[in-house]
Amino acid sequence: MRAREDAEQRAHTAEQLAALGQCEAAITLYQQLLSAMPGFADAWYNLGRLLRRVERPREALEAYRRALLAGVRAPEEVHLNRAVVYADDLQQPQAAEQELRRALELNPRYQPALLNLGNLQEDLGEREAARRTYESVLALEPRSYAALARYAQLFDIDGPGHVLIGQLRSALSDPAAHHADRAALGFALARALDAAGAYPEAFQAAAHANAASRLSASEPVLYDRAAQERFTEEIISAFPCPVSSKPAGIATGPAPVFICGMFRSGSTLAESLLAAHPAVTAGGELPLLPRLVSRRFSPFPAAAAADPRRFEEAAAEYQAGLALRFPTAQWVTDKRPDNFLFIGLIKRLFPGARIIHTTRDPLDTCLSIFFLHLDQRQSYALDLLDTGHYFRQYRRLMAHWQSCYGEDLLEFNYDSLVREPRSQLQRLLAFLRLDWHEGCLDFAAHARSVRTASVWQVRRGLYQHASGRARHYRHELAALERELQGP
Repeated sequence: MRAREDAEQRAHTAEQLAALGQCEAAITLYQQLLSAMPGFADAWYNLGRLLRRVERPREALEAYRRALLAGVRAPEEVHLNRAVVYADDLQQPQAAEQELRRALELNPRYQPALLNLGNLQEDLGEREAARRTYESVLALEPRSYAALARYAQLFDIDGPGHVLIGQLRSALSDPAAHHADRAALGFALARALDAAGAYPEAFQAAAHANAASRLSASEPVLYDRAAQERFTEEIISAFPCPVSSKPAGIATGPAPVFICGMFRSGSTLAESLLAAHPAVTAGGELPLLPRLVSRRFSPFPAAAAADPRRFEEAAAEYQAGLALRFPTAQWVTDKRPDNFLFIGLIKRLFPGARIIHTTRDPLDTCLSIFFLHLDQRQSYALDLLDTGHYFRQYRRLMAHWQSCYGEDLLEFNYDSLVREPRSQLQRLLAFLRLDWHEGCLDFAAHARSVRTASVWQVRRGLYQHASGRARHYRHELAALERELQGP
């Protein structure tokens, strides 16, 4: 009994250290504890959680496995956590699905596993399977509005009288629906009404969804225009045009291809085209660069004036993260759109890096963002005119990067691509010095896991009706058009 009390006290101390941000110290304490008491299931569970937090995913998987062997309570939750590690950290969707299936074998009514399974099936393009999974969730809990919102996106809406539009409206009228529910439902309704050609109603639904998303944030959300302008100026000042092209470190393992630009500008499409090439692996929206900025170059961009060793260490850390996820890849796309903020840093870490800048008609881009359920930290997205202001700052920054790195920076335009796919693809592959591959034009047939809002658009291949979408909202976008022209 005394040994157990001592172990629980040490576990409590470890959690206090973790709460203070001292994760490595907490991990060491858990490891010492478990060497003496290997049957302490909760300690294995907490160790797994911390190991994932410090980006040691394979060790986290082992800790979770040991928790299961030790008879941890609620083992379905452990399998869910293992699934998230496989899906998010190791890019292994099949292994993630196996873990979710194990969780559901233990507890068929475990809704978090069902929701994650539905999302995973969407990523893999398994539309019918995803529908059945969301139907299972809704059978268990009809007020699972997150499931209903996802479910509604899996159908082709043929008119404003579609039954799912009625279901979404009914759910939005539920006084028990939380702000987060109303945001998810509202964005789903806006997309459905847009598909049905009910454009004024769709715009109104998107406006209500953005307002609900703002209210659902745990802290007040405000886009500060003056602060964004200062931030843009600080980045430009911190990264003047380079005077040296000396690499930060020796490249090892997979080579990155960076794809960035505004959200909804065609980055997923560009990645899908490239991923159909035998030399390229799709990495998706990797968290590697933002984590580097947070850990090694904070506050950004002031900390960019670092000593060369910091750049060498950062480059090595990025390459290690890429190799961990894609150990056998030759080229890997990193298509996190807002990495456009870090192009100067990218070129310091990897002077030879090739960067694809995806663009699209500005009105279409801002409108699509307005209809997109983004994290509230992207505060500019919650108001259409704020989105226009942010777009102007993005355009200003990209003009600077273009003047500095023009030969290594390719503007790849969505509207040009859908009009002339072959010539634009030739231009893209030539920029990356890749041989022509005919299969890239049939990328939809080879699509792998796609983890963005563009999942179903990409799987349909190239189509033109999204180009010029803003024409349906001419009246609603008049103020945005003036904002994009600037003062």
